[in-house]
Amino acid sequence: MQPDAVRAAIEEDPASVGLVSVMWANNEVGTVQDVATMAAISHEHGLAFHTDAVQAAGHLAVDFAESGVDLMSISAHKFGGPLGIGALVAKRDARLVALSHGGGQERGVRSGTLDVPAIRGFAVALTEAVERREAEAARVGVLRDRFLAGTQALDLDIRITGCWTPGDVSNRLPGNAHITIPGCEGDSMLYLLDAAGVAVSTGSACQAGIPQPSHVVLAMGRSEEEARGSLRVSFGWTSTEADVDAVLAALPEAVERARRASGAA
Repeated sequence: MQPDAVRAAIEEDPASVGLVSVMWANNEVGTVQDVATMAAISHEHGLAFHTDAVQAAGHLAVDFAESGVDLMSISAHKFGGPLGIGALVAKRDARLVALSHGGGQERGVRSGTLDVPAIRGFAVALTEAVERREAEAARVGVLRDRFLAGTQALDLDIRITGCWTPGDVSNRLPGNAHITIPGCEGDSMLYLLDAAGVAVSTGSACQAGIPQPSHVVLAMGRSEEEARGSLRVSFGWTSTEADVDAVLAALPEAVERARRASGAA
């Protein structure tokens, strides 16, 4: 999303906007947004700005104070912490309305007994992820680049979704690779690659089980047919060069069979 699009959306009907919320980094195609500029635009109109930084924390240089945002959400499971624990980081003067009431925990915003073990695991995981971030981002970025460059060398008309510059781990999530394969159904590719021992996805985990083309890819101007042929390939702490080579080795046969099944071959 471009900052000018945020400005245009606000100025279309300023009175109807109560809060502006933008993902720091997209969970499907890995695009990193200019949240600092978008927050500044929101403040020009007297609006608070929230960012969903779940994909970014522990993987990108996230500085809450420097970004100028008012509210930021993060989740521990995205950087190796426990499931079911997250945080809403808020400026001191942010006006928050409680959704649950009772004992007044968490400054009255969210009453209920605190899950101390999960909170401790959250803190330890985030501390370690931040300490290792630069080195790990560089390592995983090399794997991502190896994969994306490899898809282009296969001569299968595979298209890379979103911005990608080899070596750049600031404008796209280091571990995110997203491709579109013309003539293939993403679900067919998912099952064929799974049979070859390769785990990929056709979209975000939030959309798992929904047989619809990615709304993210559609919003980027791709056709429904292109969106249906999309795959997300993610790389993380356990990923190796051997894993990348295994995916690239499995792709040609999977693409051939998927195209044959769809009648495109």
